[in-house]
Amino acid sequence: MTDAAPTTKTRAQPLSPEDRRAMIIDAVIPLLVANGRDVTTRQIAEAAGIAEGTIFRVFSDKDTLVKAAIEKHLDPEPLREALRCIDPALPLENKVRAIIVLMQERFRSVFRMLAVVGAERPPVPQERAEFASIIERILAPEAERLNWPPRRAAYILRLISFASSFPALNEGVEFSVDELSRVVLTGLAGRSEDAPIPTRTL
Repeated sequence: MTDAAPTTKTRAQPLSPEDRRAMIIDAVIPLLVANGRDVTTRQIAEAAGIAEGTIFRVFSDKDTLVKAAIEKHLDPEPLREALRCIDPALPLENKVRAIIVLMQERFRSVFRMLAVVGAERPPVPQERAEFASIIERILAPEAERLNWPPRRAAYILRLISFASSFPALNEGVEFSVDELSRVVLTGLAGRSEDAPIPTRTL
């Protein structure tokens, strides 16, 4: 019988300042949405699982942390990356639905944050036309089928996604993603096969 090899415990490597900074920011974002700027450093420390003093090793003060968290939350790059993952080879209906879902999630997330932190927020690099270039590539295989060029269709999709993220704009009437997709497809690619032919009254 041989003795079992002794087990050695390895101490977890400490986070780098950059990783710790990112971890704290991720912890504070949900707190900002729930509490606004009134969130305390104690709440932040508890959510991040760190000592309160650790916050100030990477942030000079709470306001700097809050601004960094708002900036990350409003950063449009995660949306762009998600859009880039949509396969242009998918059927048009699937692509339109996926685009609307992602853009609605983005708008609603931004609205929730702005509602609690107010209009004053750090500047976020936008590169606003980038989203249109991404969607243009996604819709390119159906370019001849569409009633508008793919790039213009990108702005139509953003317009509908934005407006549908505000139920109050429609007196509280909400539209499902399937309904919105059908509206878009009917406008972009002609009457869908299952849509009733409108009757004209004289």
